[in-house]
Amino acid sequence: MEKDAKKVALVGTGMVGMTYAYAMLNQNGCDEMVLIDINKERVIGESMDLNHGLPFAPSAMKIYAGDYSDCSDADIVVICAGVAQKPGESRLNLLNRNVAVFKTIIDPIVKSGFNGIFLVATNPVDIMTYITRKISGFPAKQVIGSGTTLDTARLRFLIGEYFDVNPRNIHAYVIGEHGDSEFVPWSQALISTKSVIDIVNQNDRFSMNELLNIQEEVRTSAQVIIKAKQATYYGIGMALTRITNAIFQNENSVLTVSSMLNGEFGEHDVTLGVPAIVNRNGIKGILELNLSNDEMSQFKNSCETLRKFYIDLDI
Repeated sequence: MEKDAKKVALVGTGMVGMTYAYAMLNQNGCDEMVLIDINKERVIGESMDLNHGLPFAPSAMKIYAGDYSDCSDADIVVICAGVAQKPGESRLNLLNRNVAVFKTIIDPIVKSGFNGIFLVATNPVDIMTYITRKISGFPAKQVIGSGTTLDTARLRFLIGEYFDVNPRNIHAYVIGEHGDSEFVPWSQALISTKSVIDIVNQNDRFSMNELLNIQEEVRTSAQVIIKAKQATYYGIGMALTRITNAIFQNENSVLTVSSMLNGEFGEHDVTLGVPAIVNRNGIKGILELNLSNDEMSQFKNSCETLRKFYIDLDI
């Protein structure tokens, strides 16, 4: 998998896919990017538009319209294709409409000879990541979903505002399903090396109720944005770029990506957002948090929420 040129194949040139491509261009995220979409005219136009910005970019990226055969030598295939989420629609309700789409995507990519890393963004992302692994037959470490990386970024931003601290110094995570059953394990939340719960208990200016309000705001942010502007794309585009950089730079960074559990947290054969070590080979390992009894109960609930949908999957 190691080679000098870094190549990404992007499947799906909607708002999420193109925001990711634009972020990658501006961050010099790869050397080559091929755009693939069922709408051939659109993908040609998108590649032209990006190429016209190259003279202003810190990058000499090669960008072009292609097809699934171009995935054969890609390092990462990023999947943003799928039907859009409607206002008021839960991510899980998207499932039946997106499974059929993925069957037409994964098979030709695998047949091309691709043996890199799948990075999935399509919602419901945990289930679509699970489906990608099942259809492709790839090892779990090579199939990653965006998971709760964006939720975790939202959480750190809001905690930073609440405590007036730079979000980079906040170590807190949203884990579980990227959706209604996600939660914050507050027992593990730190500002620098100090427990957030200890800070709240030692200072009357802060309260756990406010932290729980922050958790709810994180959980409902997507619906608020969708109601206001029909879709979310800037945040997730940046999150996908962050994951891509962690892979290409072999960072061993901890990100809350959708990962297949194989005994971690006492769970098997379920894919959801957990702190995972991400490097050039995909998921190096999963960090098991020391959850409280209540937090473990919430985690189990999230696993069951997702697992009950597996039964009816036509894979």
